[in-house]
Amino acid sequence: MRLFICAPLLLAACSAGGEDVSPTQPVQVVGNLENEKLNEASGLAQSNRESDLYWAINDDGPPVIHALNSAGANLGVVRIAAAKNRDWEDIASFTYQGKAYLAVADIGDNDAKHDNVTVYVVEEPATSETSIDIAWRIDYTYPNGAQDAESLAVDATGEEIYVLSKRTIPAVLYKFPLTPPADEQVIATQVAELDNLPQPSRRELRDAAGSGWGWQPTGMDFAADGSSALILTYAGVNYFSRDEQQSWSEALQGQALHLKLGKFKNAESITYTTDGDAALVTVEKKRAPVLQIDIALQKDNT
Repeated sequence: MRLFICAPLLLAACSAGGEDVSPTQPVQVVGNLENEKLNEASGLAQSNRESDLYWAINDDGPPVIHALNSAGANLGVVRIAAAKNRDWEDIASFTYQGKAYLAVADIGDNDAKHDNVTVYVVEEPATSETSIDIAWRIDYTYPNGAQDAESLAVDATGEEIYVLSKRTIPAVLYKFPLTPPADEQVIATQVAELDNLPQPSRRELRDAAGSGWGWQPTGMDFAADGSSALILTYAGVNYFSRDEQQSWSEALQGQALHLKLGKFKNAESITYTTDGDAALVTVEKKRAPVLQIDIALQKDNT
């Protein structure tokens, strides 16, 4: 599969396990986040109910999801009843048994001190709604102790949720059931170490202030048709193609296209657009820019 990029200020980079991509046009800034209360946008997901509708979350504050369009215009705010926002870090959309759902990942743990972390699953609401109940929640642990994570994606066909650790070197991919029994203690399974992602240099590891943490994963999304995946780090986008016969673990250990974001740093959120032909990226700040990466997937090429 070959990827073509048209993204403003998006520069190609080559590293181990990856290949060059030469953009023909500079990156598009398609808008800004209109709702000033959405000032720490840590997750972004496309809607499975409407075109040009997206859902975003803050990484702290009230337990609400924000509706917006691809230009960042505010379309509404919906509270998740009985949920808590300890450190929401990602949101994923998926369709399961004919219904559209959102999975909200309360999985941030900067100091790796929480024994359990939580994923809230809700039916995707209409933008006119102001509150929605939890459909089910998953409290899980890691097999090797507490982990900080900011990246989650759902494989509804395989009925599994995938989470990628943030601070381990290399990043570790975990999975657990999408619908575990309510009385079951869920322990995530470690499935892979993604050493094909860009790895930190010695200088970055020495940078205690954090400006060199561009290698850390901050978001993940699976294409709705299962053909590809995106993993976002603070500094760039990593694109993975997937054959029908491959598991997600195999696909994410394959060759990646590593793409830098130019002047846009500290990227936190990524999603495919509703039609799957582009990706949207944003950062954590008030009225943050919304970046669009247009992608043409030629599925007959590998």
